[in-house]
Amino acid sequence: MEESQEQSISEATGGSIPVGVLFSQSGPMALTESGHLKGTLVAIDEINSGGGINGRKIEPIIVEPASDLRLYKELATKLLVKDRVSVIFGCCSSASRKVVLPLVERFGVLLFYPSFYEGFEYSPNIIYTGATPNQTVLPLAEYLFNTHGRRFFLVGSDYIYPREINRILKEFLTESGGSAVGEVYLTLGIDTGSFQAAASQAKNSGADVILSTIVGSDTPKLYEACSKVGIDPAIQPIASLTTSECELAEIHSEARAGHITGASYFQSLDTDTNNRFKALYAARYGAVEKTCIYSETAYFQVHLFAKALRMTENDSPEILLKSLSGMRHTAPQGDVTVDADNNHLFVTPRIAISNTDGSFNVVWESDFSVKPDPYLIAYDRTIPRSTVG
Repeated sequence: MEESQEQSISEATGGSIPVGVLFSQSGPMALTESGHLKGTLVAIDEINSGGGINGRKIEPIIVEPASDLRLYKELATKLLVKDRVSVIFGCCSSASRKVVLPLVERFGVLLFYPSFYEGFEYSPNIIYTGATPNQTVLPLAEYLFNTHGRRFFLVGSDYIYPREINRILKEFLTESGGSAVGEVYLTLGIDTGSFQAAASQAKNSGADVILSTIVGSDTPKLYEACSKVGIDPAIQPIASLTTSECELAEIHSEARAGHITGASYFQSLDTDTNNRFKALYAARYGAVEKTCIYSETAYFQVHLFAKALRMTENDSPEILLKSLSGMRHTAPQGDVTVDADNNHLFVTPRIAISNTDGSFNVVWESDFSVKPDPYLIAYDRTIPRSTVG
């Protein structure tokens, strides 16, 4: 289905700037991608209400791929051929990005991709605003080594991102004296009974930690299954690269607390830019709605695009790319910089512990912004070990 439940926030005019918005609002990825969509629209609202970009308002053309890879491809084609956009903000899973990538390269347009992912990719037509494995997997593994132990039970959704992340992690464990004592992959949207079985297996595995790459609406199933089988997060926490405030909000309160997430953004960060972002988000969606890494990256990548377009006053993707290369921007998470070498971002890794109320307390953050290394040329073992309050 192509019609979105969200409405465009600016009327189409001859002077508008049409952009494609390609995020799912239904299906297994809706929980995550709804965050992407909301962050995108908050940024567009903010830019348009401030006079637009050099007097031109952004016109979002929103399509709904419904977590279906076939629809991602079809709707991306529609945006490029019928709507003639030169920029798409979209995709979350690596599987969806992989089906859209050939199209953006063929048509010579830009895709702003807001998800942390498994790396091992570079396209001159994509700005990768999510973190890479050296900015997520390695800091999280080092933290867990220092605080919980080196025996990991791996549970992930069954597609490219979890399998590639776990391949990287197993190599790291082998080199670092750790071990993977179990490994399970679950089909997206599978029944809760399968999660109960995986949780029981994890509990009995002797693992020090359960490393989760479960995504989307399946995340609550894992946390609640672990709670039901009696897993104590003080002894055997779930450590995740994919669980944010958006997922915690859908988990029963008794199953939320004491688990660990590695990411570059948490809602609790006290920065002027984040406080403004949270206020704008609450004004549009209500105070109950929580910001998360998905909405935050989607939000600031629209501002990256707007900054580049203001500088160039030219919609050409090739010219925009030259302006974006090396660009520094103050995002809600802090300063980010587009690496001129690979179109990925310098970001600051952080580790946080979940609370019963669905928030996170940041317990560790890097002392510096980490250069993206999407091809993991080297495992950097120099991650600082300082903690924050």
